[in-house]
Amino acid sequence: MTTPLTILHNRDQQRFEATVDGLLCRADYELRPGVMAMTHTIVPPALEGRGIAAQLVQAALHWAREQQLRVQPVCSYVEAYLRRHPEWQDLRA
Repeated sequence: MTTPLTILHNRDQQRFEATVDGLLCRADYELRPGVMAMTHTIVPPALEGRGIAAQLVQAALHWAREQQLRVQPVCSYVEAYLRRHPEWQDLRA
């Protein structure tokens, strides 16, 4: 069971972030007209395998849907996440 994270939307840095065990985890994006390009998903190696990246990406996708933005998966993790979760395909740019 994955522990739900407290995820913050850091609009100034254009990223969704969570601090886990004192380490910053993040999903970065760039806004373009009508599109959120998801550029990087970064989880420190000590925290890998805990579902953190998935929760960050899911938070970003929820926000994109609320803002009526399409999502361009620049990050390979985001691309793989979208392939595994067809419920988000309508957001793909």
